[in-house]
Amino acid sequence: MSAIDPGTPAWLAARNDRTAFRLLLEHGPLTRSRLGALSGLSKPTATQMLQRLERVGLIHPVGEVSGGRGPNAVSYGVRIDRITGVAISVLAHSIQAVVVDALGGEHPVAEVVVSGERSPEGDVRTAIEAACAAAGADPACVSRVVIGVQAAFFGEEDELSLTDTLPGWPAVGSAARITRELGIDVTLGNDVNLAAMAERAAGVAQDASSFALFWIGDGLGVGIDLGGAVHRGASGGAGEIGYLPVPKTAASFAPEANDFTDLLGGPAVVSLLGGDPGEPLAAALQRLDGDATLLDALAKRIALAAHPVLALLDPAMLVLGGPTGSAAGGALAALVAERIDRAAHPKLVVRSSGTGPQPVLLGARQQLVQQIRDRLEADILPLA
Repeated sequence: MSAIDPGTPAWLAARNDRTAFRLLLEHGPLTRSRLGALSGLSKPTATQMLQRLERVGLIHPVGEVSGGRGPNAVSYGVRIDRITGVAISVLAHSIQAVVVDALGGEHPVAEVVVSGERSPEGDVRTAIEAACAAAGADPACVSRVVIGVQAAFFGEEDELSLTDTLPGWPAVGSAARITRELGIDVTLGNDVNLAAMAERAAGVAQDASSFALFWIGDGLGVGIDLGGAVHRGASGGAGEIGYLPVPKTAASFAPEANDFTDLLGGPAVVSLLGGDPGEPLAAALQRLDGDATLLDALAKRIALAAHPVLALLDPAMLVLGGPTGSAAGGALAALVAERIDRAAHPKLVVRSSGTGPQPVLLGARQQLVQQIRDRLEADILPLA
């Protein structure tokens, strides 16, 4: 539809309808009276808003509320069957996926092991089918996905780089292939950037003016949030700290390390914690519990690797995330904070991530909820 002139009845109706739709998303099912009270509009106007939103298929009656004397009031809620999405996190050897609707309701997370011949469309099809099976949803209703990958992603060129965990995914054109083969809208994103978005929305950095999420797992990465906006870089490669060479000061305690992945990546941490080559990182990290010597040795390495990030960005907060960064919680964060140069960073706060065990999936889910809501709201008569 074309835009309409400001101040006209149609423009006012569209503005009111958007207000009503957002209130229904925020508060859940509402009666005409409650919608009028929340919007500050009259009951007749609230009735008209509900009628128009129901007419375009955005809401439907979901129940009745007793009003004391007189007939019960009908309550209306946002339809969650109009657009269904799936949030996906592609890991080295498995894929996590969860169904997402406009209300952001909780659905079970599915995790499938991937092996054999792989492709972008094959991995995403597998993820959609697993998520829908877990949620009891129809895969045919899925119209969009948000995918977190362990790679730098340059959206303008649909280009993946700096990854070895996506066998069968081409360097250029993966998103386009998924859209073409599956007929769905696709958003690809770096996993650490999605985790940073989750940290801003629901973690320890909700009130931080800026923060750097230092992701420490099998690989390393930094999610950079500046005033609520994630900085991705000119080609999507911002924060790929694992490829930086270690400074000479690391030679005394990590002479074998050439770059920061050698210093803090999964195999390096397993070795530091006394594990054998090939031991899973998660198993080795269990030895951190209550071992002050190991915690201090790990904190020393983290502080060293964080130094260039802090020197360049000077963020208000450093968040330790990923399996290693969050393994010991506040104890590790406190030790890292003690090793930060306070003369250079007097205001820096160091915290352990607060987004739980699946931060990448949480970030993808939050982004997808907003996409679905924006798409549904576009069905309301557009404003000028």
